[in-house]
Amino acid sequence: MSSQGPRRAVVTGIGVVAPNGTSTEAFWKATQEGVSVLDRVSREGCGHLPLQVAGEVRGFDPGAVIEERYLVQTDRFTHFAMAAAGLALEDARLDAQSHGSPFALGVVTAAGSGGGEFGQRELQRLWGQGSRYVGPYQSIAWFYAASTGQISIRGGFKGPCGVVASDEAGGLDALAHAARNIRRGTDAVVVGAAEAPLAPYSIVCQLGYPDLSASGDPARAYLPFTSEACGFVPAEGGAMLVVEEESAARARGAAVRAVVAGHAATFTGASDWEKSRDGLAQAIRQALEEAQCAPEEVDVVFADALGVPEADRAEALAIADALGAWAGNVPVSAPKTGTGRAYCGAPVLDASAAVLAMEHGLVPPTPNVIDICHDIDLVTTRARPAELRTALVLSRGLMGSNAALVLRAGDGNPS
Repeated sequence: MSSQGPRRAVVTGIGVVAPNGTSTEAFWKATQEGVSVLDRVSREGCGHLPLQVAGEVRGFDPGAVIEERYLVQTDRFTHFAMAAAGLALEDARLDAQSHGSPFALGVVTAAGSGGGEFGQRELQRLWGQGSRYVGPYQSIAWFYAASTGQISIRGGFKGPCGVVASDEAGGLDALAHAARNIRRGTDAVVVGAAEAPLAPYSIVCQLGYPDLSASGDPARAYLPFTSEACGFVPAEGGAMLVVEEESAARARGAAVRAVVAGHAATFTGASDWEKSRDGLAQAIRQALEEAQCAPEEVDVVFADALGVPEADRAEALAIADALGAWAGNVPVSAPKTGTGRAYCGAPVLDASAAVLAMEHGLVPPTPNVIDICHDIDLVTTRARPAELRTALVLSRGLMGSNAALVLRAGDGNPS
């Protein structure tokens, strides 16, 4: 382990399994081009349900990237997480065997609904055929901790592991948890979130959300910051990152892609969007303070973009409250309008997009959105070239969590 000087958490690997791409390269290409992949829900058993539009991960073959012994005991949300973790580790060129100290490598994930598809299948067997037909893996596959457990077992990671269950904003909270582990002595953490909320059982569980879009038009179903905003569109998928202690990463020749500089979280109550203004603004201020970052240093904001008029207004005002006069100079992006809102996976996808945006000097556009009715500089239509050194990523949850994450650009060099 590294023991000299302050310990900084840096991003060295990114892995993405999203509706618009099942690799980081494909995800970024679609994101920077503003491609929207929202479509009618095609999953079997969902055609009669009120939810009509979602962001589905199509063409994903878990058997091509995950061993059979893991597939039979895990749900689709864990398949996404394991695949993304594998891509991130490959990107970072990190594994327990070559590292030499598996106890210095940990795993942290965030989770919302857990393994609904696996659970539905086993419950159907229970009520249709009897308890003898329920498999033993039902006891673990549905569990929100399953992804952390399976990634750590598969990779041989024996360091600090954990699961964050704090609403959609838990995706950013997981990154903060990983950074704290780095500061306390861990060398590397595989961290992120992936969700699979589009099985019939999972969709029925979401129908009680008043903020869920009921639109049947993929191009109009998710339009945050506009006068036509009518709620959000759910999605599956997510991203995993490799976060390492900077000097340890450089010592093994890893490229530093970004620095996890600051984070803060607040709680303002379920669906009380007016109060979320103060809570989100406070999270932004505290995250900037931790990052030792002045408001005028923020080059881009990746918005939560719920798509509910009251929530959109609160977010726009929170940005203005926290950044002050500088807010009008900061481009804002919400690429999730092209993929849907993947619950805990959504802010990790935004964090991945933020790292890629800083590397490529491009603020990605907000798909489908054109006419803005809030006082923010939302990037629409096409990507905007810009020198990006600091990104602010925002997230709120339907149950009242607010979080802000500050990322600083890396140098992309191993030393």
